[in-house]
Amino acid sequence: MGMTAWQDVEQAAPEFARRVQALFDAHRHKTIATLRADGSPRISGIEVVFENGELTFGSMPNARKGADLCRDPRFALHSATVDPVEGAEAQWPGEAKISGRAVAAGEGTGPDGDQFHADIAEVVHTHLDDAAKMLVVEWWTPTHGLRRVERE
Repeated sequence: MGMTAWQDVEQAAPEFARRVQALFDAHRHKTIATLRADGSPRISGIEVVFENGELTFGSMPNARKGADLCRDPRFALHSATVDPVEGAEAQWPGEAKISGRAVAAGEGTGPDGDQFHADIAEVVHTHLDDAAKMLVVEWWTPTHGLRRVERE
């Protein structure tokens, strides 16, 4: 199977993709998890861009997260998290996560650092139902498409 780009998510589940992208676009800073050389996790701040059907992100020159991704391309991105407003929980937009593999874009390391495209393995949107009574977890994968569970 080839690379799964953001446009594949948009085509397969457009309304879901819009909600996820809106959560990532709502705040400039996101969080990325990468793997250190010894296999332990590293969490770093990051900015991402949805553009031309791709999800892209970069790393400053000599940054550890870029070195992590060049060595082991697995990553998980998390949107900024905001607390639900008490009394208006149903308006909480939720949070989004995207995991996959980072694919080097262009020449690799340069004076501007490393640039990557996301080869997407999973996209998740966690939110409350309209009555704010149930936690809703929706997730999309290239193999199984969009799925949903609700939890009290």
